[in-house]
Amino acid sequence: MQNSATRSADGPPTGTGSPLDRFFRITERGSTYAREIRGGFATFFTMAYILVLNPIILSSAKDKFGDQLDAGQLVTATALVAAVMTVIMGVGGNLPLALAAGLGINAVVAFQVAPLMSWDDAMGLIVLEGLLICVLVVTGLREAVMHAIPQPLKQAISVGIGLFIAFIGFVDAGFVTRIPDSANTTVPVQLGTGALTGWPMFVFCLGVLLTIVLLARKVRGAILISIVVMTLVALVVNAVADVKSWGLTSPALPDKPFAAPDFGLLGNFDLFGSFGQVSVLTVVLLVFTLILSDFFDTMGTVVGVTAEAGLLDERGQVPDLGRVLLIDGAAAVAGGASSSSSATTYIESAAGVGEGARTGFANLVTGGLFALALFIAPVLTMVPLQAAAPALVAVGFLMMTQVKHIDWDRYEVAVPAFLTIVVMPFTYSITNGIGAGFIAYVFIKACLGKAREVHWLLWGTAALFLVYFAIDPLEQLLGIK
Repeated sequence: MQNSATRSADGPPTGTGSPLDRFFRITERGSTYAREIRGGFATFFTMAYILVLNPIILSSAKDKFGDQLDAGQLVTATALVAAVMTVIMGVGGNLPLALAAGLGINAVVAFQVAPLMSWDDAMGLIVLEGLLICVLVVTGLREAVMHAIPQPLKQAISVGIGLFIAFIGFVDAGFVTRIPDSANTTVPVQLGTGALTGWPMFVFCLGVLLTIVLLARKVRGAILISIVVMTLVALVVNAVADVKSWGLTSPALPDKPFAAPDFGLLGNFDLFGSFGQVSVLTVVLLVFTLILSDFFDTMGTVVGVTAEAGLLDERGQVPDLGRVLLIDGAAAVAGGASSSSSATTYIESAAGVGEGARTGFANLVTGGLFALALFIAPVLTMVPLQAAAPALVAVGFLMMTQVKHIDWDRYEVAVPAFLTIVVMPFTYSITNGIGAGFIAYVFIKACLGKAREVHWLLWGTAALFLVYFAIDPLEQLLGIK
């Protein structure tokens, strides 16, 4: 870590005399304004898809009474929460961690929670979940759990997230697809549609090659350059070729670049309304599922991205972790209160770290772009996934390099680390990977007669994960289904 102003290839030293530099510790962390700005842009472009995907998921579902949320209002709510909470994380946590509506959680809300109650009641559960997470942070329990994790498992979490985020990139681009009749085949996924076809796939593959070459040549801004260049290529391709579909976002210049935000969904939640729709036990189990998923998705993301940025301290701990976790909990509350589902820390923040972001200053850029998206969403969402996904593949490689720090000769830590790494991409869930690693670690230590080496919080967390994985048979046993 650098403690004095240094000259970088990005320009002159930022200078420790600047109040802004001192506040964000830009020079101290070996960064520059140029790197932070590039990182902020890269993070935004790799997660801007949420402005399209979150409204699609939530607006496609109906609540118990057959009501649906308005897609336009959801775009506004999603962008607003992402903008506000990302900036708050930057100023309050001073880490390059962006926040937005959490994928996975929004699907649970749309297809598991909403059918049991009204949308107001469902969003009230999200607010309740966020408040409970804040309580866990204030009491120190959430931070204590993160500090109790052995260093090899923290490294495994980072590596697993690397594989997971690369897999997300391949899937988002259509390079990897689910085989429709997977029950009758030997493999569940395949290359493209059985082969790589179509212009969108050409854009993605060219983008991956471009990103790889730029990284290998150590070009500053490699990831962001790739996103911009391939978006321009996609615009040209879309104009001259007959492309049936690009997926969620098409690279076409919008007819109307400006759109007025609609704040109609803000404040539409009922904190305790769910208790009048379903049993108390059902509410408890739903909240438990939401908390556990949110809790450990965030934990994995914060540890993984911070480790990739080289910001963990000598004990392998995240700086100012308490504030970071409290802001993340507040984001869940904000997401529920705006009807955009629980907001959480985004693993795509690693794209910004890959561009050199090391401080919360990058969040001002990312948050500012989300705020801009409130008014020019049609322009900022024209970046196709095929142009942004190569960045995720590249970041996956960068995070994968931490696998070298794990002692693979010590099976008592190597096996849990392995399970953590592989379960994340194989089950498409950070939470599942962490749970598998925790349970294996505790079980192996106990079988080796080393139970006392395991922190009591890991014992408790492993027990909670057992309940989490066995939630379906438990619901059947208790007669909930």
